[in-house]
Amino acid sequence: MEKRNYTCIVCPKSCKGELTIKDDGTFETAGFDCNNGKKYAVNEYTDPKRMLTTTVAIEGGIFNLLPVVSSEEVSKTKLRDCIHALYGIAVKAPVRAGDVVVSNILDTGVDIIAARDIKAK
Repeated sequence: MEKRNYTCIVCPKSCKGELTIKDDGTFETAGFDCNNGKKYAVNEYTDPKRMLTTTVAIEGGIFNLLPVVSSEEVSKTKLRDCIHALYGIAVKAPVRAGDVVVSNILDTGVDIIAARDIKAK
């Protein structure tokens, strides 16, 4: 049996709780204020995910970099590879916030979208 402590980041309450991993592979949670915390702890143990935010190069724009964000969370195991893939991307201005910059990055099912408008020079 193994125990791990987590602070939930789903809502602003940031409740603290404990996840117990039983010998048979099942989970037990304690201390979380709601089901969101319980789900967060199990997901954080089994397949932690994070939103991806970074910048990509933009050609012909009023700025040289375009801020981008993932459409949903990406598994931490693929996060670094996704960022490296984005280093090689260059989009052409103009770009509008919400435009898909990369569809289904590295077969994750997650799109990378523009986080702001950038006009052409």
